[in-house]
Amino acid sequence: MSTAWIYLLVAGVLEWGWPVGLKLGKTDEGIHWGWLSFAGITMVASGALLMLAQREIPMGTAYAVWTGIGSVGAFILGILLFRESAAMKRFLFVGLIVAGIIGLKLSS
Repeated sequence: MSTAWIYLLVAGVLEWGWPVGLKLGKTDEGIHWGWLSFAGITMVASGALLMLAQREIPMGTAYAVWTGIGSVGAFILGILLFRESAAMKRFLFVGLIVAGIIGLKLSS
């Protein structure tokens, strides 16, 4: 695996941080600046790594894989951390996202 793909993988994982940070950043108890800061830091770090990955990986492929990793991760974290629905239909459609990511990797 090339360095660019490693950058892209880590960037995708960092994408998980900002939806979690935003979800926890505003609750009924008020604003939680630590979580909002966490969201901002993961956004910037993820974007920086995406920028580096795009030096070798075509922009469209990199962006699709980046958002796909972020989407799948946020989906799983939503179920594990926030008790969101784990309906089979949801897993089916997330599986289609995973298939698309794999297809883009194989065709690059």
